Amino acid sequence: MPDFRAIPSIEQLRRRPAVRALEARFGGAATVEALRAAADAARSAIAAGTAAGDAPDPADAIEARAAALLTSSFEPSLQRVINATGVVIHTNLGRAPLAQAAIDRIAEIARGYSSLEYDLGRGARGRRDVHAEALLCRLTGAEAAVVVNNNAAATLLILAAVANGREVIVSRGELVEIGGGFRVPDVMAQSGAVLREVGTTNKTRAADYAAAISDRTALILRVHPSNFRIEGFTERPSLTDLVTVAAKFHLPVAEDLGSGELGDGVGTEWGRSRLRPHSVPEPTVRDSIDAGVEVCCFSGDKLLGGPQAGIIAGRRAIVDRIRTHPLMRALRVDKLTYAALEATLAEYAAGRADTTVPLRRMLTLTAADIRARAERLADRLASPTGCRVHLVDGASAVGGGSAPGVELPTCLLALTHATLAAEAIEARLRAGAPPVIARIERDRVLLDLRTVLPGDEDALVQSIARLSL
Repeated sequence: MPDFRAIPSIEQLRRRPAVRALEARFGGAATVEALRAAADAARSAIAAGTAAGDAPDPADAIEARAAALLTSSFEPSLQRVINATGVVIHTNLGRAPLAQAAIDRIAEIARGYSSLEYDLGRGARGRRDVHAEALLCRLTGAEAAVVVNNNAAATLLILAAVANGREVIVSRGELVEIGGGFRVPDVMAQSGAVLREVGTTNKTRAADYAAAISDRTALILRVHPSNFRIEGFTERPSLTDLVTVAAKFHLPVAEDLGSGELGDGVGTEWGRSRLRPHSVPEPTVRDSIDAGVEVCCFSGDKLLGGPQAGIIAGRRAIVDRIRTHPLMRALRVDKLTYAALEATLAEYAAGRADTTVPLRRMLTLTAADIRARAERLADRLASPTGCRVHLVDGASAVGGGSAPGVELPTCLLALTHATLAAEAIEARLRAGAPPVIARIERDRVLLDLRTVLPGDEDALVQSIARLSL
């Protein structure tokens, strides 16, 4: 018969100092549950005769197993990672890292109460949809603006508020699908709008839109092609031509800009990028507003470099219809999003976004800038180990459906190892603390420092050094 007498009771285990420390960290109920699971495992091993004769004291083994169970079960699934892929707006890695000003503002608002829906001037209930509006109007030239939880929601809300039960004219070349299975036609269907396709995949003219307009038409929609390009025999009317056609029939034009390039926000022409040092050929929001679009929408966490949000900007009459639509409550954002967005927009308004907003800073880096940084890190890794590091030229990507096909010249750290294959190196880096996300090309692990934040360099060096342990 198995002898279970060596296994202490749960109450005996709870009196041990290490278990008391577990209870202080993880709580009594969770610790007791883990102790019972560990004790059951110990009994099963004894009953099966698999408990080793030289096994540690059962109490020590149960304590260690319980600690491992608790640590595993309480570890958050959302973790900080080091993005060494060179994809600046990496959708799978949380898109844009926030500016320090935005982080500080989130902390300030999160630690107490706020005026989210309180009018301090009147001393009465206020509206949350006014937050960030003044800065957005200043930077884009729009008359009014509202914020929802992402750009897909913004598109849905515009269509629901303006075109429910009526036709929306859109080019066949703009019926795109972007990441996560988001399809423009599907969103239009959910809004209650009726899709009216015009033109062909590669060629749509202003006359095609005009010919499709009827008394059922509510809106002309222009959609940024996002993550693809059509090259060769193509034609697309300018935004000005589209607005001219719509004006003849007293119709509004809405534009889904996707990424949302604000520009540098410097000088007399607010929001118009003058130097475009990052060479991303994206239209600015102000370009669309100036062209006469009644309303446009764009993301807060792509080229803008702020928190996840969908921003709607345009004429006051149409934006006010959108802000009072019932879906607005379901799609609204919380105080932390407003805090981060306002702080990010303030960096643009002050003219310092290209240096203080991490995403903008990454886009402005030249290959020479990155090479100098890569050389410094390579020197730190030059000690004799099984890991070899050398520098190669390469290209970074903007990512996030922004500027498809545009490559940013960069310098890469290429890692090889005397005994580890590239897949094994990549897996070990990914399993580190913090995880390092890299890419593999031609049996080499490549690290692009364009997307490695300055504060992450030491952790990156330590992760590479551990490959030889």
